[in-house]
Amino acid sequence: MATTAQPRTVRERFPAGHPRGSGPADEYAAAQRDQGRDTHVVMDLATDQFLVVTDTTTR
Repeated sequence: MATTAQPRTVRERFPAGHPRGSGPADEYAAAQRDQGRDTHVVMDLATDQFLVVTDTTTR
């Protein structure tokens, strides 16, 4: 079964070493969702960052 990856756009990056963990990223993502943008937080292990991403490309 073949799957194709959805294009993602990184809207913001937050360091994983923040004292509040993913809190700032979660708050930013929630604010974006309040504005109608479908965003969520993922962890990028290679860069040790929390990324706020959207599954649609921005223009």
